[in-house]
Amino acid sequence: MRGAGQQAPPGVPAQGRRPRVASRAGAPAGTGAIAPALVATVVFLTAIAPLATDMYVPAFPAVADDLAATATEVQLTLTTFFVGMALGQLVGGPVSDQRGRKRPLVAAVVVLTAASVACALAPGIGVMMAARAVQGFAGGWAMVVARAVVVDLASGAQLVRVLNVIAAVGGIAPIAGPLLGAAILQLTDWRVSFWTLAGLGVAMVLAVLVVVPETLPPARRRGGGLRAFAGAGRQVLRNRRYVGYVLVAGASMGAIFAYVSTSAFVLQSMNGLSPVVYSLDFAANALGMTLAALVAARLAGRVRTRRVIAAGQGPALAAGLAMLAGALLFDTPLVVAVVAFFVLMTTAGLIGPNAGALASAEVPEHPGTGSAVLGFVQWLAAGLVAPLAGLGGERSAVPMAVLMIVCTVVSIAGLALARPRTTRAGVPAA
Repeated sequence: MRGAGQQAPPGVPAQGRRPRVASRAGAPAGTGAIAPALVATVVFLTAIAPLATDMYVPAFPAVADDLAATATEVQLTLTTFFVGMALGQLVGGPVSDQRGRKRPLVAAVVVLTAASVACALAPGIGVMMAARAVQGFAGGWAMVVARAVVVDLASGAQLVRVLNVIAAVGGIAPIAGPLLGAAILQLTDWRVSFWTLAGLGVAMVLAVLVVVPETLPPARRRGGGLRAFAGAGRQVLRNRRYVGYVLVAGASMGAIFAYVSTSAFVLQSMNGLSPVVYSLDFAANALGMTLAALVAARLAGRVRTRRVIAAGQGPALAAGLAMLAGALLFDTPLVVAVVAFFVLMTTAGLIGPNAGALASAEVPEHPGTGSAVLGFVQWLAAGLVAPLAGLGGERSAVPMAVLMIVCTVVSIAGLALARPRTTRAGVPAA
């Protein structure tokens, strides 16, 4: 625990710290002792959502033909995945607070693997929808428990730093996913994408068994079933600053998926880019987000985390306004779209991971529940924004631009809601 004379790292509250938990190496949390292998395993677990989404999207036409489904029905398999992700995170976090981390994590990855096999063998679109929902549920469960493991072991500036590193390295998945999915389609059948995910699931099970320790000892677990879950949920939602940071992170996710769901139409249908050039631009934007998250990790403990978030919100709002002006006045010129998308995605690397870290730091007594609510809001935002952004069809970027602006304004409002209370002398409280 901190001595009386030590100050909290910038942007992270000093009060309410939980006791440090020993890592596998025996070093206390918060001292830089989290093993690289554990960080790599958490990155592996959190990459499942972009991989399961981006590898699959290029195959939509082939899936529709093979399963005799409409385009809308195939798109619903993406929606069921997002809904499953949101619910899995909402349930998985509290269960891990009650039962520990490792066993629920292993169970989730086993179910994820089985659901991937079911997707690969699906005889019809109905089975595919159900299997994708289970796949998303298990993936969300695994993601939230993996995040809770990090929250158990890290605090203060180290928590901010590690979560930013995880987000940065995990940014490789949105780059590799579409390219891998396209390569699979060129060489073989769309079902191989799900066999690949099943193989990755087996690797995840082995990694969890070997690398991930039990970070929540029985003495710190919470019993009481659903009643305790509801009570913990009420407690975290009464924390004004936690709610504010959750809004920031959720709105950032919404802005990202406004881009993800419509950028192909804007750049290919409206501006004539080839699929290859579009994929390169998509990768460049993901790289910008990754580099921004790495910069944020370097700044942890040196610059107040709230300032880093605010530094990203201004350019993100400008990008949305530029997109709206370009869509309304100039029929969405290529240069405006390319620059706006790059700015939006790069600033997301400054906003989302930092807001998530500060939200977790606000509720150290309920790390699983806090992570669950955070993940639920983020993926619910993704699921709601994606279809709304597509209301303009293939010829209008106005709905997407409006959503970019709205999401950024909500993010700014969330940061204001989470501002520290000030003392009588006008100095922000820790």
